[in-house]
Amino acid sequence: MALKVALLGCGVVGSQVVRLLHEQADDLAARIGAPLELAGVAVRRLGRRRDAEVDPALLTTDAEALVTRDDIDIVIEVIGGIEPARALILAALNSGKSVVTANKALLAEDGATVHAAARAGNADLYFEAAVAGAIPLVRPLRESLAGDHVHRVLGIVNGTTNYILDKMDSTGASFSDALGEAQALGYAEADPTADVEGFDAAAKAAILAGIAFHSRVTAADVHREGITEITAADVASAKAMGYVIKLLAICARSEDGRSFGVRVHPAMIPRTHPLAGVREAYNAVFVEAQSAGRLMFYGAGAGGAPTASAVLGDIVAVARNVLAGTRGSEESTYADLTVHPMGETVTRYHVSLDVADKPGVLARVADMFAKQDVSIQTVRQEGHGADAQLVLVTHRASDAALSATIEGLRELDIVRDVVSVMRVEGEDTP
Repeated sequence: MALKVALLGCGVVGSQVVRLLHEQADDLAARIGAPLELAGVAVRRLGRRRDAEVDPALLTTDAEALVTRDDIDIVIEVIGGIEPARALILAALNSGKSVVTANKALLAEDGATVHAAARAGNADLYFEAAVAGAIPLVRPLRESLAGDHVHRVLGIVNGTTNYILDKMDSTGASFSDALGEAQALGYAEADPTADVEGFDAAAKAAILAGIAFHSRVTAADVHREGITEITAADVASAKAMGYVIKLLAICARSEDGRSFGVRVHPAMIPRTHPLAGVREAYNAVFVEAQSAGRLMFYGAGAGGAPTASAVLGDIVAVARNVLAGTRGSEESTYADLTVHPMGETVTRYHVSLDVADKPGVLARVADMFAKQDVSIQTVRQEGHGADAQLVLVTHRASDAALSATIEGLRELDIVRDVVSVMRVEGEDTP
């Protein structure tokens, strides 16, 4: 007897899901133990041309009626966004239908409600495709490392920003030029805000932190900074020092293990670091665990076919559970750790200042760092006329101390401008 599948959305990802369901039908049936039947596809416009062939009889604009049909076993949601996706997923789960979703925004904003509905409906909720596309990351964290103690998750989880920063590094392009190229190639949306301002990466970081640290995390808990202020000069300065700039998602436990931080921001990493070699629109994530040690997951982080691959993997797992009358892994929040504020985060910093080129400047700048107990590791000064460019790299310090230092520097008459402040990460990961 076939398991009936309802698909919500038939855009870039949904069309690829349809294609894979058709092309791999025999293999999927063999792996699951029963065939899958696409029983309905909910779309906004019936007459729109689609990338995959869909029987017109399957198309409907009444998504709610589709997900609550008595004969539906599994619902696949690839609409994205908060509403109507949330209402439809809740309707499916409340009806006892298992759900496979790629919706990172919803899980990061209101995952608690969705997981609660899955428990109440005795249904599965799988979401491998919500983070890093085709890269198997959610399931290894949730299942393979369930017996371990994860210390840190560090990675590149947004392909658009990685493409832009990679082009700025390899060609010397400005941010706007690199963004334009990314848009022309289809890597960036016409409105790239979600990517370049870090919202997309922050949602993924919230999901990863929740799984890794067995605690509830929302997007509001994530410190977020985008890449729109990164200049060609920043990239060149990093290159001169042997670094590359990446937008990183970092989820890390505190030293006492009682709390953790979740942040997304651009950072300099050494060119010897494995993440420095992640080019174009690819993603890569480091996971550091107590017993497993350091693991790296690398691959295509977005795109129709890669994301659909992750969706199909979840469908197979869910379908097997449906046939067995069981449920798979569910949300784990037993640890209930607190998310510490960004001010308590400790790392190194790269600070670039425009200063007056005269005696005593360095001493006054260094004194301002010393007042906040921020130790300077290296200093580089380049003079140009009456002005000078002063570049400092600190030892490890708290974000609060560094912020207080920057505020003090802005008040000095010898400091014409604080050109840039960037964190330095990854030097403890070979």
